[in-house]
Amino acid sequence: MFWMLRAAGIYNLVWGTLVILFPNQWFTLAGMEVPNYPQLWQCIGMIVGVYGIGYWVAASDPARHWPIVLVGFLGKVLGPIGFLQGAIAGTWPWIAGTVNITNDLIWLPGFAIALYYAAKINSGEKYASPAYSWDEALHDVRFASGKTLEELSAKQDLLLLFVRHAGCTFCREMLADLGQQRQAIEDRGVGTAVVHVSTEKSIAAMLARYGLAHTDQLSDPDRRMFRTFELKRGAFWQLLGPRIWWRGFKAAILSGHGFGTMEGDGFQMPGVFLIRDGRIIASFRHELASDRPDYMKIVLSAQRM
Repeated sequence: MFWMLRAAGIYNLVWGTLVILFPNQWFTLAGMEVPNYPQLWQCIGMIVGVYGIGYWVAASDPARHWPIVLVGFLGKVLGPIGFLQGAIAGTWPWIAGTVNITNDLIWLPGFAIALYYAAKINSGEKYASPAYSWDEALHDVRFASGKTLEELSAKQDLLLLFVRHAGCTFCREMLADLGQQRQAIEDRGVGTAVVHVSTEKSIAAMLARYGLAHTDQLSDPDRRMFRTFELKRGAFWQLLGPRIWWRGFKAAILSGHGFGTMEGDGFQMPGVFLIRDGRIIASFRHELASDRPDYMKIVLSAQRM
């Protein structure tokens, strides 16, 4: 698998270089009309070559660099599908499909194996640091304001969001939802705070973006607080399953939340908790990364108890 990714990297670099240097050669060999704008084909060669650098880097640790492997895998699936559609419509000669065999299909099993390996490794419960005891989480861990969890939940209920990292589209959506409901939540006598694996600076920018500049936060890159609240790392299907893609498109593109660089452990799952006097009185643990909890519903249900 590791050598396969290195071989794919070398192949892409060689193929991309040849296309840049000899943009018309492939069309001539395939018996096709030479394009009027070979520069476009050269750009494709450049993109393929750059992918080769990515594959070479991913080969050093496929589990860590799984997004690169995933992008390569999707390209090798969608490329042949696009060609097949064109060939059936008559816009591409069937002989042109030879490039999909050498560029995509022969590599597809290897990339699938690399993705499976990454999912298996990243879905394991391997922790560098142990979870906090509940006593430590309450009394010793301090948020950005300097207050402890016990202090934050002593005079009023506390809605505590665990939101993964600042680049996560769904985490941005969670903060946007909180920003929209913040006033109604505060009117119920409930405070808010956020736990995450990013830096305080990057989350502060997201909080300000969604009208939550004064919301307290805790940076937890080792995920010790996450584990204290029994929030686990997600399986591959919980983070990148079919349902995730459409929700991700809606949140990132249609709703305008966008996406950013992954920080910390991208497999960490989020959650929401309502805390009163140091006790959890309501909780929501995400089944999928794209789940969208209703914060007011959580607050109202708990306060009726």
